[in-house]
Amino acid sequence: MADSQLFCVAEERSGHCAVVDGNFLYVWGGYVSIEDNEVYLPNDEIWTYDIDSGLWTMHLMEGELPTSMSGSCGACINGKLYVFGGYDDKGYSNRLYFVNLRTRDGTYVWEKITNFEGQPPTPRDKLSCWVYKDRLIYFGGYGCRRHNELQDCFDVHDASWEEQIFWGWHNDVHIFDTKTQSWLQPEIKGGIPPQPRAAHTCAVLGNKGYVFGGRVLQTRMNDLHYLNLDTWTWSGRIPITGESPKHRSWHTLTPIADDTLFLFGGLSADNIPLSDGWIHNVITNCWKQLTHLPKTKPRLWHTACLGKENEIMVFGGSKDDLLSLDTGHCNDLLIFQTQPYSLLRSCLDCIGKNAIILENQISLLPPKLLQQVLKKITFWTAANHREEQRAQKEETENKYQWISSN
Repeated sequence: MADSQLFCVAEERSGHCAVVDGNFLYVWGGYVSIEDNEVYLPNDEIWTYDIDSGLWTMHLMEGELPTSMSGSCGACINGKLYVFGGYDDKGYSNRLYFVNLRTRDGTYVWEKITNFEGQPPTPRDKLSCWVYKDRLIYFGGYGCRRHNELQDCFDVHDASWEEQIFWGWHNDVHIFDTKTQSWLQPEIKGGIPPQPRAAHTCAVLGNKGYVFGGRVLQTRMNDLHYLNLDTWTWSGRIPITGESPKHRSWHTLTPIADDTLFLFGGLSADNIPLSDGWIHNVITNCWKQLTHLPKTKPRLWHTACLGKENEIMVFGGSKDDLLSLDTGHCNDLLIFQTQPYSLLRSCLDCIGKNAIILENQISLLPPKLLQQVLKKITFWTAANHREEQRAQKEETENKYQWISSN
C-alpha cells in the first residue's frame, strides 16, 4: 500500500462530531467550503483514528442515515455514538440517531430513534451536552420555534411573521434517557441560569455540568456556570480568582481530571481565531494559561477529546474567522500534553522516533513490548510523513501567492 493511502487523513471539516471510545477517535459529519459553497461531508462515512498507531481509516455506514449536517451534538454512551440536532440544507433538526461503535464485523449501522416517550427539544444547532448516568443532557443552541412555543428560555433574533416562525438562542435543558428511550425536561429548582447562547461548550465533573462562553446576538461571553445534575440547581456565574480567558465562541472545554477543565481555541469577541489553552481548577476557581502551546495553530468549531495519559486530541475546525473568510478548514490532529508522560510512554516514543538507529535491537524485544513498539514506529512514521506533506503544501501555496502578488 502506498504511503499516501496508508497515511491518509480524514478530510478537512468544521462543525463535526468526534468522540473517543477505547483506543479510537471517531469523526463524523461537519462541512467544508469549496469555491465559496458550504459542502456537507458525506453522511455515510465515519473516520476512525487509531490512537496507538496514528493511522486513519474510513468506514462506510449503513442503516437509517442522518442527513449530512454541521453543528450537531455528538456524545458517546456505552460504545454508542448519539447525534442530535444540527443544520442541513433544509434547516434545523431535532432528530436523534445512534450508531454502535463496538461493532464485531466492522459494519457501522445508523438507527434513528423514533419510538420514544416525551417531547424532544425544538430544532437547533450549535448546542452542547453533558453525559451523566447514561443520560444525554442538552443545553442551549440556536434554532427555531413557532409562536406557540415561545418561552423565557428563548432569545429572539429574527422572525417570519407570515409563517409565525422565530429564530434565536436557547438556555433550556432537556434530557434523553438512553435506558428508557424517553425525553423529559427537568424542573430547574433554583439558581440563576446562564443567558441563552449557542456555540458554547459543556463538560462534566462529578455531578456538575459546566458551561463556558458562547454567543448571543453580537455578544461573546467568558462566563462559567455549572448545573447540579442531581438537584437541578444552577450555580449562577462562578466568580473567578485572577485572570480569565477572553470572551469567545466555537471553543472546546474538556475534563482532564476530577477537578480540572481544559479550554482551547475559539473565536474572540473581536473576531480573531484563538490558539490559547487554559486550565481551570474548580476547587480554587482559578484559570491558568498554558504557555507551551503553539501560537500559530488557532482553531474554532473544532472538536477536542481526551486521549491516553490526559492528552487532548483536537481535530478539524477552522483557522480563519468563519463569518468573513470561510476557507481555513483543517484536518490536522493537534495533540496537547497536559501532564508528564509515563516512563513507558516516553521510552516507546523515543524508540519510535529513532527506529532506524535501533533497528537491530528492536527485534530482540519481548513479543508484547515489540507489538507496542511497532505501533509507535508506525505512529511516528505517519506523523513525519504528514508533516512533510503539509510543509510541501504550504511551500507551494506561498510560492503561488508570491507569483500572484508579483
